[in-house]
Amino acid sequence: MAHRLQDIIKSMVELFVEYSDAEGKISKEQMMKMMDKEIECAEMKEKLKAKKCDKNPCDFRDFSCCLGQVAVCCYQKKTGKGQDWEDCSKKC
Repeated sequence: MAHRLQDIIKSMVELFVEYSDAEGKISKEQMMKMMDKEIECAEMKEKLKAKKCDKNPCDFRDFSCCLGQVAVCCYQKKTGKGQDWEDCSKKC
């Protein structure tokens, strides 16, 4: 069986390295551009674009937390469990 979790973590790290600057930071604007490019779901893209993001650059920890929030929203949309999908545009 493939190592799906390992592949996910590797992809997260590779994405951050690709889009972050030399100091290991990524601007919220750059992160939104990355998500726009890397996410296919039009509805999710609209939710992310509607977000009011802090203008401070974030490190890998912040980046990981934000991706985790997006994953929670995807899980909630898919399963109907947890908070309302509409609330997901307010996260991270």
